[in-house]
Amino acid sequence: MLTGRSPEKTRAIATELGVDSYVADFTRLDDVARLAAEITGAYPRIDVLANNAGGMFGTQTRTVDGFEKTFQVNHLAPFLLTRLLLDTLIASRASVIQTSSTVRFTKTIDLTDLDHDRHFDAVHAYGAAKLENILFTQELHRRYHAEGIAAASFYPGNVLTGFGAEATKPIIRLVRRVAANPLGRRLFSTPEQGADQLVWLAQGTPGADWESGAYYYRRAITKPSNAQAFDEALARGLWERSQQLTTAALRPR
Repeated sequence: MLTGRSPEKTRAIATELGVDSYVADFTRLDDVARLAAEITGAYPRIDVLANNAGGMFGTQTRTVDGFEKTFQVNHLAPFLLTRLLLDTLIASRASVIQTSSTVRFTKTIDLTDLDHDRHFDAVHAYGAAKLENILFTQELHRRYHAEGIAAASFYPGNVLTGFGAEATKPIIRLVRRVAANPLGRRLFSTPEQGADQLVWLAQGTPGADWESGAYYYRRAITKPSNAQAFDEALARGLWERSQQLTTAALRPR
């Protein structure tokens, strides 16, 4: 089963693969809630949930739910989808996989300012969201591994895609110029190479092929290059704050 934001692209890929497809816009949390309800109604069992949606954007933008777009698309929407599917995931003893990134240069995550209102920087907002993916994975493991869920996050490497097309930061524009150069392309992975880690985790057996709660790069457990990734109190706080925000956003207006 495949989900995507674009009806045309999602339908085309699903047709090529011969699978069902669903459409949801992660800038709208009611879309995420609808998607969860549709999946729950159609699938009594879920073996793997791959939270792969993400993006880096330009100037600070608010979604219809009032959250900064990078934070919502990369973290808050996948968090909500996972939480709404928890009963099925637990009953299925499912694997939940988050596509993260390198978090070497991510600055401090402030649970009182997850929308980065005090100081917005597109690269920092993206890095924070990817670190939140790692923290979410670890807290999901801590809370629900004993009930059957396995969770992992991973860094796919520098993949040659259209990622960051909306970003306006000079460093991102430079990276995209390098990627457009035939020689520069050698520094990047192909989409197929970038997908290898996700496919390996999805097809593997937790506990035998990979370890729940861990962060992977090139099929090996890797230590995230950011001390905040090991902060258990921060992981718990992020979970609790995310639950508060998503619950409030979905209340009838």
